[in-house]
Amino acid sequence: MEVVGEAAGEVRYEVQGAQAHLTIDRPKARNALSPAVVRGLISGLERADADAAVRVVVLTGAGEKVFCAGGDLGQMAGDEGFLSTHEGRRSYGKLLSRFQEARKPTVARVNGHALAGGLGLVLACDLAVAVEGADFGTPEIDVGLFPMMMMALLQRHVGRKRALELVLTGDRLPARDALALGLVNRVVPAAELDAAVGALAGKLAGKSQAVLALGRRAFFTAEDLPLPSALEYLASQLSLNVLADDAGEGISAFLEKRPPKWHDR
Repeated sequence: MEVVGEAAGEVRYEVQGAQAHLTIDRPKARNALSPAVVRGLISGLERADADAAVRVVVLTGAGEKVFCAGGDLGQMAGDEGFLSTHEGRRSYGKLLSRFQEARKPTVARVNGHALAGGLGLVLACDLAVAVEGADFGTPEIDVGLFPMMMMALLQRHVGRKRALELVLTGDRLPARDALALGLVNRVVPAAELDAAVGALAGKLAGKSQAVLALGRRAFFTAEDLPLPSALEYLASQLSLNVLADDAGEGISAFLEKRPPKWHDR
């Protein structure tokens, strides 16, 4: 296992086999998103993308109680002037976009509460596995703030009424309710979290990385297109897909009744 310090120790980057694990390591601050953490997560995603041995990225928080409690309110005001502070806040939006731009699939290991910007990180990941005791929500309204940037992802995950209820009331959802809303893919007891995340990440790691990258990009691009434009765009992506080496290998393996041997191209 390789361990690399990022963001002055606030984000840990560990490679375990084909998985890169990004851990927000601020348990005393409820794994809050400081500017250093945001930079460290962006750096970690870029590092994983550049490492051919990494086939999936797992995001989690240190400890057993909190995945991420959102932005660090103590560092929100900033002391570098309004415009510079505004640019710093925009970096969280860049982080959310960076998850979608990544070539590698991402899995959130939700080890505890995911609130505010922390919920945004869960939604930014492709898949998410949560412990039974985790709460999810956008409590910013209770301190006179609004979940501005992560709201863009929330709108894409749930219907208008439920999204508005969450952001307007600040109410928390237990993990099972978050599962019913489609905010996470699995909810498991704490003792089963690592096994469930490992199984899901291992399944992703066993797919063609070239086809996963092509498909993820197509998914996110088509998401915001009108239906006729989406179908036309996806037809072009299918033409690219069938020309990929791994498509030929996958079809041959299916016809020959054997496991495919991916070349990731």
